[in-house]
Amino acid sequence: MTLRIGNASGFYGDRFDALREMLTGGELDVLTGDYLAELTMLILARDRLKDPGAGYARTFLRQLEECLGLAHERGVRVVTNAGGLNPAGLAGAVRKLADRLGIPLRVAHVEGDDLTARYPGSLAAHAYLGGFGIAACLREGADIVVTGRVTDAALVTGPAAAHFGWQPGDHDRLAGAVVAGHVLECGTQATGGNYSFFHERQADAHRPGFPLAEIHDDGSCVITKHPGTGGFVDVGTVTAQLLYETGGARYAGPDVTARLDTVRLTQDGPDRVRIDGVRGEAPPGTLKVGLNRLGGFRNEVVFVLTGLDIDAKATLVRQQMADALAKAPPAEIRWDLARTDRPDAGTEETASALLRLVVRDPDETKTGRALSGAAVELALASYPGFHVVAPPGKGSPYGVFEAGYVAQDAVDHTAVLDDGRRMPVAPAAATLVPEPLAEPPLPQPLPAGPVRRAPLGLVAGARSGDKGGDANVGVWARTDDAWRWLAHELTAGRFRQLIPEARDLPVTRHVLPNLRALNFVVEGILGEGVAAQARFDPQAKALGEWLRSRHLDIPEALL
Repeated sequence: MTLRIGNASGFYGDRFDALREMLTGGELDVLTGDYLAELTMLILARDRLKDPGAGYARTFLRQLEECLGLAHERGVRVVTNAGGLNPAGLAGAVRKLADRLGIPLRVAHVEGDDLTARYPGSLAAHAYLGGFGIAACLREGADIVVTGRVTDAALVTGPAAAHFGWQPGDHDRLAGAVVAGHVLECGTQATGGNYSFFHERQADAHRPGFPLAEIHDDGSCVITKHPGTGGFVDVGTVTAQLLYETGGARYAGPDVTARLDTVRLTQDGPDRVRIDGVRGEAPPGTLKVGLNRLGGFRNEVVFVLTGLDIDAKATLVRQQMADALAKAPPAEIRWDLARTDRPDAGTEETASALLRLVVRDPDETKTGRALSGAAVELALASYPGFHVVAPPGKGSPYGVFEAGYVAQDAVDHTAVLDDGRRMPVAPAAATLVPEPLAEPPLPQPLPAGPVRRAPLGLVAGARSGDKGGDANVGVWARTDDAWRWLAHELTAGRFRQLIPEARDLPVTRHVLPNLRALNFVVEGILGEGVAAQARFDPQAKALGEWLRSRHLDIPEALL
């Protein structure tokens, strides 16, 4: 029997009406919503400092107010991590909402992830729990399950385990559900959103619908979407999402380690992609812990440099600001010059470059008036055409994300039922340290032939993202011949040449032949994580597209 699990949110702030769209657009058994990310946990932690009753995604509650009756009428169960730092608080708010609307519902929640008390100095420290707490809630009849920090895939593995009766040792089945969950977790990224080749189906990409997975008892599934919704589902969109924010062939989680090198994708009709063949192994004996803390204070000024002598103008203002900050220099001073200017430009904007100054320091005073005052005082005493994109402001606090690990049995993973009963969830009985796999054999290289200098993106897609201070870039080919070339051409060394920011950083390449894909992990390129805003693109969302825009000698047979 098939279990139909949909997704209605890929992040806190996703399309508000998606919950209604998914409930009215077609058949569903379970509807999930992913609201948490590393940065979201920091935002919720700061909310909780102001109000101890806060700490959950309030948007979900507003969405549910419009849709609770629909979900009840259609028999759709809802599973979400919108509980954030306060799943009990959100579960209580949902019960009050249901009572006010006169809808009989059983609301359960999962807790045990909050380890903040064990990490002094952290604003929030939360273990990534697996899906068996969710499964326990559903097996006991819950209509809505609210969690705090669980793995994104747990929102799917939990309902699947409850529905099919899977046990912790059913590694292959669980691994299949993990892969399905990973495809669904970012919502419309599986249905044409943020897709490298969107221009080939631009009309369909205008308003992509949200995805769903038809999951089978053996762990295989079909990724699709509701009929009549926008977007598209094909092997390319699913491949892109599979590569998103992963590393090597072993994708470790608290329930199972999924072997991404065993994934098989097959087009199963229009807007249908079958996923099967996924193998699973015992999970590691540890759980990842996301640690969020305040790192200090930051401020920035963006100077606009227009017309001629851009480099000389940049040099002048850098020297002037250095003199002004010399008495009490911030701990970190970073300059970036973006040459967005063009010669003989037809507009002032396209004749201008942007010089960005960012300062950081534990002392708020060194990032506030000291910086803004120094910048303002240069208004009539610096380069010709001096102005900034916005008035300099006060320093603002920034966060730092770090990853830690604890033993699986070090957390009190608990399913809390609607009637108040508490059901402990046992840690995985069998565990295995996920060792890196040997690199698989590469395909035969393409025969020598004429080449042409051209962008990599003409023959390869990419998707990138962040994991703490590291960036992940997945690159895939759409044909066997393109894969034969890509696998030999795009080495870690060539990646460093194409991405100068990575030249002095560790870059690890992982090869996934089944997906005709390479996955690169660039360590440290994002500094202390997204909240620290260490670079222009702090989450590395566009790093893959930058890579695709770089030129290489590409065989003409592929162009």
